[in-house]
Amino acid sequence: MKNTTRINRILGLALASLALVGGLSSVAFAQRALDKAPDDLTGIDVTEHLGDFVPEDIKIVNEAGDTVLLGEMLHHDKPIILTLGYYSCPMLCNLVFNGLSNSVAQLKWNAANEFDMLTVSISPTETAELAKAKKKNYLEDFEKNSGKKFDPAGWTFAVAEGDQSRALADAVGFGYRYDSSTQQYAHPAVTIILTPEGMVSRYLYGIDHTRQNLKLALLEASEGKYGTTVDRIILYCFQYDPDAKGYVLFASNVMKLGGAMTVLAFGFFFMVMWLRKRAKRGGASGANSSGANAITSR
Repeated sequence: MKNTTRINRILGLALASLALVGGLSSVAFAQRALDKAPDDLTGIDVTEHLGDFVPEDIKIVNEAGDTVLLGEMLHHDKPIILTLGYYSCPMLCNLVFNGLSNSVAQLKWNAANEFDMLTVSISPTETAELAKAKKKNYLEDFEKNSGKKFDPAGWTFAVAEGDQSRALADAVGFGYRYDSSTQQYAHPAVTIILTPEGMVSRYLYGIDHTRQNLKLALLEASEGKYGTTVDRIILYCFQYDPDAKGYVLFASNVMKLGGAMTVLAFGFFFMVMWLRKRAKRGGASGANSSGANAITSR
């Protein structure tokens, strides 16, 4: 009986060891599979260039057909919302543009006033006429869906030569590739926030952005020049978390702010108490003085 029990234990340990080895092998295989991206997705990614400046000598053609330097859109004391894509895109670009339009509609700030928007096509075959038609559609849809007026100067739709759009994409780390089999561009879904001087300030990923994330990104890029005091306090309490891909509460700053508010509250309380005590002393002194004068007059 003892021998049988011992044999069963040995067999159990052996099976467990085999299961463990098999599990580890499966995990290692899965990790290798994840590490190796499919060939058709190679280079379709975002390499963050936070702190880098976009080249100001890049030539773009706006929807009016005018050729301008990218630098002409900078240095206007306003942050810029930059999107890259192409106007004949059958799906993803439209989702990105629609999501951005919806997010902007939720802001109390207005394009062309507190910020500018720039969309540049990555397809060298697209024309200014197509960009103009795209802009017309988006501005009409924006005003129809939001009930708000949109200053046409606030959103520029542009095209560019292949080397120019590629230079801009490389400067902001926007990886894309043309697929000849589908005759479409493969690219990521990302919105890039630039400072007024053209420095890459923040990346907002996905096709839709919360009002808070977009507002804080613009406030951050403008160095707090826009927004109310409450907005700046919120920006102080929230910081961008790359893992969460958004702005999250920053506990350390919240604690500092709470401590400062507590000190102010105590200071205000003691000041009120001191003023009350002083007023009482003044009243008592006045009463005593009146009484003395009454006695003297008698």
